[in-house]
Amino acid sequence: IPTGKVVGIIKRNWRPFCGMLSKSQIKEARRHLFTPADRRIPRIRIETRQADTLEGQRIIVAIDGWPRNSRYPNGHFVKNLGSAGDKETETEVLLLEHDVPHQPFSQGVLSFLPKMPWSITEQDMKYREDLRHLCVCSVDPPGCTDIDDALHCREVENGNVEVGVHIADVSHFIRPGNALDEESAKRGTTVYLCEKRIDMVPELLSSNLCSLRSNVDRLAFSCIWEMNHKAEILKTRFTKSIINSKASLTYAEAQMRIDSTTMNDDITTSLRGLNKLAKILKKKRIDNGALTLSSPEVRFHMDSETHDPIDLQTKELKETNSMVEEFMLLANVSVAQKIYEEFPEFALLRKHPAPPPSNYDILVKAAKSKNLEIKTDSAKALAESLDKAESPEFPYLNTLLRILTTRCMMQAVYFCSGMDNDFHHYGLASPIYTHFTSPIRRYADIIVHRLLAVAIGADTTYPELTDKHKLADMCKNLNYRHKMAQYAQRASVAFHTQLFFKSKGIVNEDAYILFVRKNAVVVLIPKYGLEGTVFFEEKGKPTPRLDYNNEVPSLTVEDTTLHVFDKVKVNIMLDASNIQHQKIRMVLVEPKVRDISTDGKDDDLLK
Repeated sequence: IPTGKVVGIIKRNWRPFCGMLSKSQIKEARRHLFTPADRRIPRIRIETRQADTLEGQRIIVAIDGWPRNSRYPNGHFVKNLGSAGDKETETEVLLLEHDVPHQPFSQGVLSFLPKMPWSITEQDMKYREDLRHLCVCSVDPPGCTDIDDALHCREVENGNVEVGVHIADVSHFIRPGNALDEESAKRGTTVYLCEKRIDMVPELLSSNLCSLRSNVDRLAFSCIWEMNHKAEILKTRFTKSIINSKASLTYAEAQMRIDSTTMNDDITTSLRGLNKLAKILKKKRIDNGALTLSSPEVRFHMDSETHDPIDLQTKELKETNSMVEEFMLLANVSVAQKIYEEFPEFALLRKHPAPPPSNYDILVKAAKSKNLEIKTDSAKALAESLDKAESPEFPYLNTLLRILTTRCMMQAVYFCSGMDNDFHHYGLASPIYTHFTSPIRRYADIIVHRLLAVAIGADTTYPELTDKHKLADMCKNLNYRHKMAQYAQRASVAFHTQLFFKSKGIVNEDAYILFVRKNAVVVLIPKYGLEGTVFFEEKGKPTPRLDYNNEVPSLTVEDTTLHVFDKVKVNIMLDASNIQHQKIRMVLVEPKVRDISTDGKDDDLLK
């Protein structure tokens, strides 16, 4: 393994840190240590006279310097965020620690919003088609206010089908280079936390003027195909348009219309046509080697008064979720082809690299332990062997294998076509892909809209749009922001999960083993879509005899052997012993392990 050593630091990557004060034991002392929330950061020595009021609070501290003879860096107190464990405070910490820009939009940014009351002018209509007569509708999760996309489907005279994907025309409102554009580019993406949305663009656009709500005229960017009944594309065209959505439906409402025996209105007929084509498109995609992977997504049911989570359930997906997804994928691929054809050097695309073969070791071994073979030489081989990996006496096994497969994957990233030569999207089995369908919540889509608008002559270009080095830098920021948004979302789910179990005491649930480690097993609890680690070595307790076998994936604790995918029972509770790092703790109940298993009444666990 090539190794190196640090010989100098060019620029310090110091930022303000969130954490808590560890008050000095000395009475009246002014010098105290601050413990950052990020465990990788050393403790910081600060001077303050308000130690008594800051104890138990989340605070922000900045580093001033690190004398070479000092064990700790020196810093100063910046701001008190509020009480540790408080929901508002913890959300603030989570956003700061994941570097999510979340301050309110400045006046400078807001000054570039259209003046209200807003209406569509003659000028706006110049390069647009009027599609208000079409039966367009949107299908989204319940309570969605930032509606990016809408669909239509109708038969044309020659017996073929016309399908349209209509996307909010955000780039009409956000002009290149102004303060609003720069702020959206910096944010890069909207961040969805459990009870909060940090918008990428101000609310006037995200929830009103750009949101494709029903029964109002809205500006859109449309991708329209003519297809035959086998869902083969005969013609594709792109146009800026004006639409008037006839209905904003939830996935459940759309499903109800499709399944209804009595409803035959235009919207329902359109939905049925879309659904029929989507099924064919999905089959084609899967035959082509696209992967359908599983990750348990969690929904919290909130108490309407306290806003605390009262119930946790995994999200169920309806056929209509898949219907919308198929047409979004198709639009993204069609647009990617068009902008790359037009601008081979500076198309903003998205790729998903194939994982190195060693990434799959864990999956192949786990499947082998259940006498199943997983082939990983291509996405298609992987998809097919996952489909075959069924066990009649263990129906949940297939889902577990798909969850494991997700863990083997690489991250998908944005890149500039002139700076790269591998375009392939492994998970979707597509030779080219981009993001076009969510410009309200992703800045990449705004750039793609601008490229497409120039390609079809609906808008003018500007220097940064055709500078591949600037685009590459932009992709770097977008990839960073997307990754941080993902981590922040996970941290938010983890925090709400802790709140949920805090009120529950000890909960006993069925779990499946996902991974075995040398001294622990990682388990998944299907009921909550929750993952956690059961440790067998703990400070202050006798260590049991552990025997880890990497080949079979198994861990023997005393006389009990645990394999990957074994069904076990665990106790779940909140361990609040460290107020700054509260965590969900899991203890094995069944199978019983000598000296370790708890019978569900272990008082130590609650202390």
